[in-house]
Amino acid sequence: MQINVTYTYTSFVAVGDSFTEGMSDELSDGSYRGWADLLAARLAARAPGFRYANLAVRGKLIGQITDEQSADAAAMDADLVTLVGGLNDVLRPKCDVDLVCARLEEAVARLAPSCRQLVLMRSPGRQGPVMERFRPRMEQLFGFIDDLAGRHGALVVDLFGAEVLGDSRLWAEDRLHLNAEGHRRVAEAVWQALGHEASFDWREPLPPPVRPGWTTRRTSDARFAREHLVPWIGRRLTGRSSGDGRPPKRAELAPYGGDTEPAGPLS
Repeated sequence: MQINVTYTYTSFVAVGDSFTEGMSDELSDGSYRGWADLLAARLAARAPGFRYANLAVRGKLIGQITDEQSADAAAMDADLVTLVGGLNDVLRPKCDVDLVCARLEEAVARLAPSCRQLVLMRSPGRQGPVMERFRPRMEQLFGFIDDLAGRHGALVVDLFGAEVLGDSRLWAEDRLHLNAEGHRRVAEAVWQALGHEASFDWREPLPPPVRPGWTTRRTSDARFAREHLVPWIGRRLTGRSSGDGRPPKRAELAPYGGDTEPAGPLS
């Protein structure tokens, strides 16, 4: 869904998990940028005094997002609010999708009246066996998001339906988060959904891939298992989260002085 530009946004609050925090669009200092920062920079270039907060914390489930972020976000009275959550829930071995939807609706009901425009998303998924295993849950969640948007006047950005965002080349080595080019495309998708003129076609497919050799693939799989999969399983078994004890990325709605342009396209 896209709207015509009739309003200049002067404040923006982003709510969610690692996707909104910006993992894995890593900067030289080790911090993460991500689509929300890129979008904020572009909005700030059009609105002197623009303010931005990003309450997202990696690893958060939808209940935590609702309980820990939505009330604070609503109290900020921002023009624009984005809410993306629930995917961490549905990717767990056991998940009550109906409960996930109920908690998401609680957050939406709190946020929608507090802002001029609420934006929801159908999150992207990396092509492969993991996504296929959890596709029914994801589609149930995304169908509910569409219904929520209709009832609360929110926009929905359909990233799940964009084939290019399933391309493994737009994902980081952990296979869970988008890389810099993936985040650049998401920022453009939201920018266009808000009614702004396109600066490029974020759905444009990448060039045909060159399949790596067997040894390269096995080495990559082994590194992924050692550096990402085993720690992830360990956290699940011990009930820990990568976001435990971590504060919001940008807790205050404050003037934003980030870069005005996203990174260049993937070469």
